[in-house]
Amino acid sequence: MSYNVLDVCRHVINYSNEHDYGISNLKLQKVLYFIQAYFLTKTKDHTPCFDEKIEAWDFGPVVPEAYHEYKQYGSGDIPTIESYIIFDENDIWNSKRIEFEDTTIADEDKTLIDKVIDKFADYSATDLVSLTHRQSPWIDAYAPYQNNEITINAIREYFNGG
Repeated sequence: MSYNVLDVCRHVINYSNEHDYGISNLKLQKVLYFIQAYFLTKTKDHTPCFDEKIEAWDFGPVVPEAYHEYKQYGSGDIPTIESYIIFDENDIWNSKRIEFEDTTIADEDKTLIDKVIDKFADYSATDLVSLTHRQSPWIDAYAPYQNNEITINAIREYFNGG
């Protein structure tokens, strides 16, 4: 089952903060990329963790929806998410605050996500940028200022050793 990337982000951010890892938006983008790779290669049905596309930006893989949601934090760590606001598509003045409960993601999938977060906890955002810049999914998709998609197939093939 695929999740909304912002639900995955909320879990990643809160888990990182609970374990005193801290996570910036730049690092979050790379962790999302590795979570997607893990789901595509290590889960039983090899389905993506989230459906939103990953793009090849100057500083590595980025999920635009996630980037724009958290860009307000700049290079600083993103604080724990206790609630968030949902806007009505038809009426921008109509919104509601939702208390965040980490129940959207199945426990089994949270365990997989947490494994990836733990693996990269000691890496800095710049370490992860350097790492992704050496991998063919980003290399093959990247062109300056183009924000080309890094396809699911490219990620799956690379991380399966193809």
